[in-house]
Amino acid sequence: MEKEENINKNNDENLEKETQDLKKDDSNDIQNETKEETSEEKILKLEDKLARTFAEMENQRRRFEKEKDEAYEYGGFAFAKEALNLIDNFERSKQILENDVSLKNSEALKKTLEHFDIIYKNLISVFSKNDIKPIESLNKKLDPNLHQAMMEIEDNEKEPGTIIQEIQKGFTIKDRLLRPSLVGVSKKSDNEDKKNQKNEENKEAK
Repeated sequence: MEKEENINKNNDENLEKETQDLKKDDSNDIQNETKEETSEEKILKLEDKLARTFAEMENQRRRFEKEKDEAYEYGGFAFAKEALNLIDNFERSKQILENDVSLKNSEALKKTLEHFDIIYKNLISVFSKNDIKPIESLNKKLDPNLHQAMMEIEDNEKEPGTIIQEIQKGFTIKDRLLRPSLVGVSKKSDNEDKKNQKNEENKEAK
C-alpha cells in the first residue's frame, strides 16, 4: 500500500514538473515573441527616422540650389535699381537744358543734347546686355503689373485707360519688375461722357 502511494506521489511530482516545464516554455516563447516585435519596431522607427533625415537633407539641398540660382540671376537687383537714378538724372538734365530760354535754338545746346543722347543710348545698351530693359508704355493699355497711373488726362481720341504720358520710365530685370513706369492715362471728358450716355439712352429708347 505504501509502495503504491509512493508511486502515485512520484507520478504526481513528475506531472507537476512537466506542467511547470510547459508553462516555462510557453513563457519563454511569449517573451521571445515580445522581444522580436520590439526589435522590429525599433528597426521601423530607425528606418522612418533615416527616411525623414534624407528627405530634410534633400529639401535643404534644393533650397540651397534655388537660393544660389536666384543670387546668381538677381544678385545685382539692388545695384541695378540704384543705377536707374543715372538715367533719371540724365533725363531731368536734358529737360532743364531744353527749357532754358537763354540756350534755346543755340548750337551749344544742340551739341550738348547730342552728347546726352549718345551717353543715354550707351547706358541703355549696357543695361540691356545685363537683361535690364525699359518697359514700353506710350499708347499701351494700363497694366497694373508694369505701370502705375499717377494722373488722368482728358483725351477723347484715345480709349480710356490708354497711356498717353510717361512721367518716369519703368524697367524689368529678366522676368522681374525692377520698377514700374509712372504714367498718365487717358479719360473721356465730362462732355463726351454725357454725349455717349445720351446716345446710349436714345438707342435703348428705340
